Amino acid sequence: MADLDNSSTCGEACVESPEVEVTSQDSNNKLVFSVDEEALIVRMYNLVGERWSLIAGRIPGRSAEEIEKYWNSTHSTSL
Repeated sequence: MADLDNSSTCGEACVESPEVEVTSQDSNNKLVFSVDEEALIVRMYNLVGERWSLIAGRIPGRSAEEIEKYWNSTHSTSL
């Protein structure tokens, strides 16, 4: 009889996305975005600009405010 290991449900096919953590300067809230989410935000920003609600609509579970706060904290334009 084969020994089944139930510790992993998806085997070697699962690939965990690393996460990027951003701490907001105006509060102690931490926003954690996966690398895939970050890449999608950058691509969408290049396509549609600062239309945060449109970008958030492509990322399940994210609000426009979270996306904007993430963008402003990681891509600041201060010189």
